[in-house]
Amino acid sequence: MAICITDLEPLRDYLYRFALFQLQHSSSAEDVVQETLLAALEKPDSFSGQSSLKTWLTGILKFKIIDTQRRIYRDPLLIAAVDGEDDNSDFDVLFNKTGHWGSDAPRRWEKPEASLEDKQFWATYSRCSQLMPRRTAMVFAMREELGLEIEHICQQLEITATNCSAMLYRARMSLRLCLEKNWFGNTP
Repeated sequence: MAICITDLEPLRDYLYRFALFQLQHSSSAEDVVQETLLAALEKPDSFSGQSSLKTWLTGILKFKIIDTQRRIYRDPLLIAAVDGEDDNSDFDVLFNKTGHWGSDAPRRWEKPEASLEDKQFWATYSRCSQLMPRRTAMVFAMREELGLEIEHICQQLEITATNCSAMLYRARMSLRLCLEKNWFGNTP
């Protein structure tokens, strides 16, 4: 199936928004979108038409995002900037001495489907993700947003499953605290 630039241009904004949400950096998002469009133009025959062009491009984009995240993760300057990421002391107050939820147990999320369709929720979620250490947010995005298996994340980032699980735990706890404060506390 032949693909030309005019087929790709209408999808550019969608791809950019998707990449920006994952990478949280505009120039990195622009780079991966360019790489995605270039890959599509270089190998148009790999698009069989069994899915929509948007779905096919999003699949390519996901791999480009993963490659970019891997490069960021391995950057020694970035790793040095997030030292202390293993500190879970912020979460200790949530649990009692036996390790169970204390008095601040998670609230019940009424109508989660409605929140997931709310643009303000996603803006709050994005702000909460940006508050996490970069590596933790990256692992969480790879697992929960891109749907990668833990084994694949560990291979891509060259980390152990234990380290990956610990980062996922910290990410979930961080999101829980942030969303409790900035979303659940502010919704009707």
